[in-house]
Amino acid sequence: MTKKTIGILGGMGPLATADLFHKIISLTAADCDGEHVRVYIDSNSAIPDRTAAILGQGPDPFPAMRDSLRKLEACGADCVIMPCNTAHYFLPRLQGLTDIPFLSILESAAKACRARFPGKTAGILATRGTLSAGLYQAALEKEGVSCLVPEDWEQDALMDVIYGGVKAGAKPECYRTNLLSVLETLSARGADYFVLGCTELPLAFQLLGLPHPALDPTEELAKAAILFCGYPLKYQRTEQA
Repeated sequence: MTKKTIGILGGMGPLATADLFHKIISLTAADCDGEHVRVYIDSNSAIPDRTAAILGQGPDPFPAMRDSLRKLEACGADCVIMPCNTAHYFLPRLQGLTDIPFLSILESAAKACRARFPGKTAGILATRGTLSAGLYQAALEKEGVSCLVPEDWEQDALMDVIYGGVKAGAKPECYRTNLLSVLETLSARGADYFVLGCTELPLAFQLLGLPHPALDPTEELAKAAILFCGYPLKYQRTEQA
């Protein structure tokens, strides 16, 4: 089978883009450089904030995202992935512009929730834009996964973790208390595990070394892209050995 290539429509934010690229590399079963997936990355950190746009508080990011898509098309990408959950609000409009398939982080995560946590309730940790648009609620409902969303104060704390913490390059200890408070109260309300539905949150979990059960949508998207391109996953090769 002819191997395919990945286009990353990135920059939303840069650390999340780097995290996705790293996960693509680390999850591919490769014994040498030549066995890895070819990846094109357009990391445009000037794309306007997606949450602000969805809430009617900022400029439309679609034109800048469209420009990135055109650049990835010109490179020859066979699929496009976006390391930003909130950006998936604009995915239907972007998909309408190209025949190159977009792989959805929402769908990848929801399918993984159903497979890995059957019968359990997910606590959705995401931006206010992602939650107000119902992106994860719809994706999880489609897969039959029950979920809880943060209350207003919990969402305020999460936004501070995302924007005032990871995106701002703050030290992890600066946002530890906020994140732990949200995890504690969502757990008390019935969340069995957490969907890290903002691509900055897997970074926060890693930097803080949190032990809470969680699903990393960035990792699930990386797996989906690797398989789409015709490459094996490391765990598949291990299981077959």
